Amino acid sequence: MKTQGFAASRFIAVRLDPGDDLLLSLQDAVRTQRIENAAILAGVGSLSRYHYHVVASTNTPPGNSFVLGEGPFDILSVTGMVIGGDVHAHVTFSNTETAMGGHLEEGCQVLTFAIILLAETDDVDLSGWDVPGPL
Repeated sequence: MKTQGFAASRFIAVRLDPGDDLLLSLQDAVRTQRIENAAILAGVGSLSRYHYHVVASTNTPPGNSFVLGEGPFDILSVTGMVIGGDVHAHVTFSNTETAMGGHLEEGCQVLTFAIILLAETDDVDLSGWDVPGPL
């Protein structure tokens, strides 16, 4: 286990419009704002399409199972990290019958809007934190 304390140097709010791709837009915002390391604190909004993956085996590294679909869904959360400028985000969303989610993939299309809040961390190096196994 490893722990690391850090302070947020700035907060960035990202607002997406209907038809925007959740992951591609988040990646673009990270590039535009020149963010190297950040915590993805929250995300809300709605989706008309979804695409995510979840682990599908107990091997290391695990296999992945990809899930796609369409329909009206509320975004319950977007969380994760930006590590070395790369977005590692997870999404959870629901409709009247079910909740789903996992590792965010290209293809999550915004229905009405989406708002994502990031906390940039200038004083920390998170390299390797999203790689399986000990650091």
